[in-house]
Amino acid sequence: MLHAGMYRDYRYWLLILLALLLGWHLGMRYQVKVLEDKMGAIDRIFSPATGSGQVMSDPEREVDLALLWSVWRLLLRFHIEPDKLQTGKMVYGAVEGLVRSIGDPYTVFMTPKENTNFRQSLNGKLQGIGAELVERDGLIIVVSPLKGSPAEKAGLAPDDIILEVDGTTVQGLTLTQVVDLIRGPKGTKVVLNVFRKNEGRERTLVIVRDEIRIPSVESSVKQTQSGAVGVIILNQFGENSINEVREALQTFKKEKPPIKALILDLRFNGGGYLEGATQLVSMFLKEGRVVSVERRDADSIHHDVNGRVIEPTLPLVVLINEGSASASEITAGALQDHKRAMLVGMPTFGKGTVQEIIDLPGGSSLRVTIAHWLTPKGKNLGKEKVQPDIKMDRTVEDAKAKRDPQLDAALEWLLDHEDVTQKASSSASSN
Repeated sequence: MLHAGMYRDYRYWLLILLALLLGWHLGMRYQVKVLEDKMGAIDRIFSPATGSGQVMSDPEREVDLALLWSVWRLLLRFHIEPDKLQTGKMVYGAVEGLVRSIGDPYTVFMTPKENTNFRQSLNGKLQGIGAELVERDGLIIVVSPLKGSPAEKAGLAPDDIILEVDGTTVQGLTLTQVVDLIRGPKGTKVVLNVFRKNEGRERTLVIVRDEIRIPSVESSVKQTQSGAVGVIILNQFGENSINEVREALQTFKKEKPPIKALILDLRFNGGGYLEGATQLVSMFLKEGRVVSVERRDADSIHHDVNGRVIEPTLPLVVLINEGSASASEITAGALQDHKRAMLVGMPTFGKGTVQEIIDLPGGSSLRVTIAHWLTPKGKNLGKEKVQPDIKMDRTVEDAKAKRDPQLDAALEWLLDHEDVTQKASSSASSN
């Protein structure tokens, strides 16, 4: 089972914040036969290399692995505090260093505890402040706060750079180490000192940790001068999210009078299952490609709509921002490429790679990048992101004042294109 997990092609890596800041995202389930037999593949990886034409060389022929054991034995023999030489930590540290040396922010070794927390995050079982973080160019940066989370309530914003946690500088620390500093029991406080780039100044935020419950889908109907508009907020691509969206669309069909347009809100949605993105796009497209997967030494794999269309003509606006990533970008990119939706908001995060999770002995795992996502028109999401058709920002001050210029811009566009709305409504009624 493959997962996509989230973000730019330069260095930073996303953890779903181990029982604290995990959210969104990553976790896109993707069925390809990259490793038809995982155990067999692993056996082949650890077998001696044969021939000189392989892309990867045998590490035993390239370097002397005795160096590792020599250092290990020297530490055991000479370190002044032998009680600190814990075998498990040393093994995990060595493997983590090996993986980090590649420089790919999404290829990550996870200890048993991290692996458990990661998998729990995909089921929405979260605790902490509720924010998605990445490590980028040595900085710990906020992707987005989760909807309704303590982080959002405290004013943490996308692109905030974390400088200190409870007075401790995070300079030189890994993302995992920063997560450990932020993590704590429910009801306790953590103080974050952040640098807000769009303001050019630092902010100090006091956040009370809590259990994070993420509503998957929220729907409502807004009345406008041109008629009723259905609004669906998709916060994550979880296991039941697509069924909830489908139910919301069926409910809209029963509105009297019927809705004349639809707004799909993917802001702060860090992604999830790839199947979810394919099924979501399929609700609005009769035919066409959703996404292509470009793999190493193999032909690209293409994913098309599945034929379960619900609203192929209803005018559609998709809201995106810097916190929209992974499956959200696939959805928005496909609908834009097919000219099925108008995109309003800010450029997306730029998560353009696919990861496979391989379980390892002892409960640990390796998350390894195995492919790139490409939109129907061939755009690399990691390099180009998804660009809105109508660029409109929503500041922290807007959010605090409960203003939503992006939603207003979407409604304004629908009002300005009332003729399209009326035509689509008539077509839907005749069907």
